[in-house]
Amino acid sequence: MSATAASYPELRGRGVLISGGGSGIGAALVEAFARQGARVAFVDIAEDESMALVDRLAAAVSHRPLFLKADIRDIEAYRSAIAAASAAIGPVRVLVNNAARDSRHDLAEVTPDYWDENQAVNLRHVFFAIQAVAPAMRQAGGGSIINVSSIAFMLNMGEVPAYAAAKAGIIGLTKSLAGKLGPDNIRVNAILPGMVLTDRQLRLWLDEEAIAAMLKEQCLKRSLTAGDISGPCLFLASDASSAMTAQSMIIDGGVF
Repeated sequence: MSATAASYPELRGRGVLISGGGSGIGAALVEAFARQGARVAFVDIAEDESMALVDRLAAAVSHRPLFLKADIRDIEAYRSAIAAASAAIGPVRVLVNNAARDSRHDLAEVTPDYWDENQAVNLRHVFFAIQAVAPAMRQAGGGSIINVSSIAFMLNMGEVPAYAAAKAGIIGLTKSLAGKLGPDNIRVNAILPGMVLTDRQLRLWLDEEAIAAMLKEQCLKRSLTAGDISGPCLFLASDASSAMTAQSMIIDGGVF
């Protein structure tokens, strides 16, 4: 069963900006929104993967996705990319803050510089992207912001303290900015994926033993793929969720 089988006509022609859209969950989101007829722009630092994604989708969608190379840790560069996206696709009505990096790190070896860099990759850019798109969303009559967190901070994972702190922080940021932006008809929600079998996860962290251990904890006895996150994101971006804000949606096969 396709996770993106539903059609949302209101997304056709709508400006959508996705961070970290070149691979993994981000690439699945770029494809899902593009196939809905949205005008999609995405930011990434992986040029080859991103251009391959654009080329693959170009003939199959109404609007060729726009790839903008930028480092989300560099806030001024990221702001410039967001401005370029807005100029190309119109006002951003849907923002998906997806970019992250779940590198493992040992408690005793984390330095202040590492901590700050980790928060820059996983949390800081979320706030500044929202800050950048909010005025145009307000002028356009509203919008939907979807922040991608993780169940990692709920699992007592000792090997990712900085990442877990950032992903927990996204929930607090989501709640706070939902309160701030709600009067402007801008909705802010979060999605918390569970163990998703992306190429990166399989290459670096996941083996058969780890996958089997998580499946034992899940109610659904199948592995999650990036496509399983697309459907919930489309729902949160669409008018079907027009009364939903300040919420955290867990997509983990039933671990929590």
